Amino acid sequence: MGVAIVTDSTAYLTPAQVAEAGAPVRVVPLHVVIGGTERREGVDVRVEDLAEALRRFVPVTTSRPAPAEFLQVYEELAAAGADSIVSVHISADMSATVQGAQLAAAQSPVPVTVVDSRVLGAAMGYAVLSAAAAAGAGADAETVAAVARSRAHDATVVFYVHTLEHLRRGGRIGSASALLGSALAIKPILALADGHIAPIEKVRTSSKALARMVELAGDAADRARTAGRIVDIEVQHLDFAARASEVADALAQRVPDAGEIRIGELGAVVGAHVGPGTLAITVAPRPESH
Repeated sequence: MGVAIVTDSTAYLTPAQVAEAGAPVRVVPLHVVIGGTERREGVDVRVEDLAEALRRFVPVTTSRPAPAEFLQVYEELAAAGADSIVSVHISADMSATVQGAQLAAAQSPVPVTVVDSRVLGAAMGYAVLSAAAAAGAGADAETVAAVARSRAHDATVVFYVHTLEHLRRGGRIGSASALLGSALAIKPILALADGHIAPIEKVRTSSKALARMVELAGDAADRARTAGRIVDIEVQHLDFAARASEVADALAQRVPDAGEIRIGELGAVVGAHVGPGTLAITVAPRPESH
């Protein structure tokens, strides 16, 4: 089998993407506790349930998979013939998932390279898919891990949240806390920067924020295309489908030669920290070898 890939549910890969990946890909779900009931992301919790709970102020928390959950997957892949595993996960600045994978890797029957992607969502999903393509082409684990790190590093992620309150409650906003004093008067544009969330601009309306995000994503695509890179773009949202479609259409006009432009949903784990009405744009240049 060669190199197998493991990731976690915050990559938000579709079943079709997993099935069509160039090498075996296994997804380990993070956990979501809604009103005291623990569920597994992508398995037994719907995004609609999460959005409704957040609107009704039902307590929602999230947690990493236990090391034993990773170890079980590593053992199953080894039994299926994997010689080594590359395990790609959500930024360690935002979750302890990487730590859980590392603890399991120490007990795995085959070597496991744990990659802190420093991102989440589509940026990590594209990194996983590129890693799988490299593994399917016969690359060794070191090369596969390098491909994952590189594509995640090269991605640009900008996003809009209806309110900063969910990020504040979860302790995920870092320096964005400076915006809280005027949160009711402005609409922040945030970005992923070196593994954490950082504010980059603030505007007065949601429409202006989304239009500005299209400009920023288009600029990132221009830089990549100038360097000869093809870019893939994904618009992800939580309970904001209509605006996500509008933004995807605007991006199709702004970046007419994108490799693909997809629309996807943010899942329960990320959704618990950003809240309904969130929209994110990921611009992910493909590896140069492609």
